[in-house]
Amino acid sequence: MSVTCVSRRSLLAAGLAAGSGAAAWAADRSGGFPQRTVRLVVPYSVGIGPDVVARSVAEQLHQQWQQTVLVDNRPGASGIVAFADLRRTPADGHTLFLADTGSLVVNPLLHAQLPYDPLRDLEPLTMLFRATFVLWVGAGNRLRSVVELQDAARRAPGKISYASLGHGHPSQVAVESYAHAAGLQLLHVPFKDGGALMSAVVAGDVDFTTFSVNTMAPLLASGRLRPLAVAARARLPSHPEIPTLSEAGGPPVEMHPWAALMAVAGTPAPVLQTLQQDIALALASDSVRQRTEAAGFELIPSSPQAVHDRMLADTAMVNPLIQAGRITRI
Repeated sequence: MSVTCVSRRSLLAAGLAAGSGAAAWAADRSGGFPQRTVRLVVPYSVGIGPDVVARSVAEQLHQQWQQTVLVDNRPGASGIVAFADLRRTPADGHTLFLADTGSLVVNPLLHAQLPYDPLRDLEPLTMLFRATFVLWVGAGNRLRSVVELQDAARRAPGKISYASLGHGHPSQVAVESYAHAAGLQLLHVPFKDGGALMSAVVAGDVDFTTFSVNTMAPLLASGRLRPLAVAARARLPSHPEIPTLSEAGGPPVEMHPWAALMAVAGTPAPVLQTLQQDIALALASDSVRQRTEAAGFELIPSSPQAVHDRMLADTAMVNPLIQAGRITRI
């Protein structure tokens, strides 16, 4: 299901109608929200793509509000660690959450006793960004193409291995979606650390993995990794030499992990409206757009309803993988 996004032009027009620039925006709402530091909880380590985007949004909101916006990094357990902290905070809009496919869709399907319910405990504000995954092998890997990978996997079911950042991580969901469509049985090798994962793929200890071009850029530039295909409808403008998965002989599977900004459920409606308006203005800024693109992501601001729609669509996509035993419940 496609995400209904608001155009950048319409967002900017809406933002400018509320005030002429960040200073006027803050002055128009003096004495209102926010009244103190706003905390943006990010379930990723400092410095990687989602954190870069979160910090760019936080800086823009700081300029608009003239109030501190603190990025609080709490990685671990596909967002469960971050949410354990988030759910103890007041529902007043001063704590926000960068949620992704794993925390909003996959975790509720996999965990029998998950300590949160995203539909009950979170209030969507907007879609934030999406990435596009590429299939990668080590430079010296014997698999030279998608067709060779698929042929090898069919000759020896369960022997061709792939690396992910953990059980239920979007990188596992992406590969299993591809494998399901292609009729392949693959060996999942989870890693807790991205550096160890990349080293294993480069060394050939694991056959392949899937991540965005930006994540793998240093290894691509040094010639230690080779891209096999991009899991999208069209080739990447930045790397037109990489064929799409269907062009390379695979099924037409698209791998687009995404993230959204959420508030704590129970946040008063006027505060939610203010957050939605102010975040829309922030996402319409050139600085946020440029830093998001530099991190390898596509900015996709949307309505709150679009977040709900995407959650439901992805649930319908992931659930068959679990039912088929490709991703096991915990």
